[in-house]
Amino acid sequence: MTEVTDSPDDAATPTATPPQESEPARWFGLRNPFAFGFFAVLGGLVALALGIAVTNIVTVIIYIAFALFVALGLDPVVRALERKNVTRAWSIVIVYFGFAIVLAGVLLLVLPTVVEQIAQFIKDLPTLINNFMKSDFFLWAEDNFGDSLGDMLTEAQKFVTNPSNIAAIGGGVLQAGVTVATAISGGVIVIVLSLYFLASLPMMKQAFYRLAPARNRSGIADLTEQITDSVGGYLMGMVILAFFNSMFTLIMYIVLGLPFPALLAVTAFCITIIPLVGPVLFWIIGSSVALFADPLLALVFAAAYLLYMQIEAYVLTPRVMNRTISIPGSLVVIGALVGGTLLGLLGALVAIPVTASILLIIKQVLIPRQDAKV
Repeated sequence: MTEVTDSPDDAATPTATPPQESEPARWFGLRNPFAFGFFAVLGGLVALALGIAVTNIVTVIIYIAFALFVALGLDPVVRALERKNVTRAWSIVIVYFGFAIVLAGVLLLVLPTVVEQIAQFIKDLPTLINNFMKSDFFLWAEDNFGDSLGDMLTEAQKFVTNPSNIAAIGGGVLQAGVTVATAISGGVIVIVLSLYFLASLPMMKQAFYRLAPARNRSGIADLTEQITDSVGGYLMGMVILAFFNSMFTLIMYIVLGLPFPALLAVTAFCITIIPLVGPVLFWIIGSSVALFADPLLALVFAAAYLLYMQIEAYVLTPRVMNRTISIPGSLVVIGALVGGTLLGLLGALVAIPVTASILLIIKQVLIPRQDAKV
């Protein structure tokens, strides 16, 4: 009787075992579709809840972002006082005291005049349109472009003189009051937050540096200082340039005898604070308002403001913005359009330094890493 034994080859060959599926994969796989669907729906609900939460606090996020940018804009002035051997606490007190004086002056001197001129503008607009429709310039334009121009102005006059349309634009008297109250409370919140941010800005920077590995802290600290200096210089520079624009507009309107000089000066400050896009937009607005008063004076104002725009672009801006990051004009326009579409005037103002910061990170972090790869 022959005994059968295993051959050496058979003993050396390992027995193939089917791969064992991991427990998470088996739990979430097709073998348990109910569990997979439950956790998928649960994840979607959590994401939806987070989205709703962010939507509800978006106003608070805007306040925080705006206050941080205000603090960065005032920080160069505070550091300039610190270089004069003034402590940071007293520097902040001096800066905010000066800011309070300017704000009080605007509220007491400029705001009543602006409100009065807004009411006067709404009251006199039909008369301005009628006088403009009787001018030689309008008759020439109507002969060359047809009667549609007169129909458009007539419809605009009817729309403005109808109080229900104005109320509809403002959402009604109650909604207008709520909007004003919200704007005032938001301004107070921004000022208080910016004060806290400005006082604790060095500590905030140091805490941010500690989040990075020790070997990278020096580079991150240098990059952060460049970004904050650039943002602060940009914001302060845009305020200065917008102030020059408003003063030029006020002087030109007074010298030419055009109506509503204070209202147009405030409008110029609010619009020209947006770089590159703002001056062009206000050039159209200021010339159009002047056109209803006197076409010849409107032409003079348009030519003078166009000349000022060239002086601002080639003389004032390089001197005021010498500490900021140079951004290509196309990126400035794109950033202003995107920011303005998302958050209005605030978004257009904030989008430019954000674009500059991203550009600086690309230049000093991403491009050197790509160049180092062989």
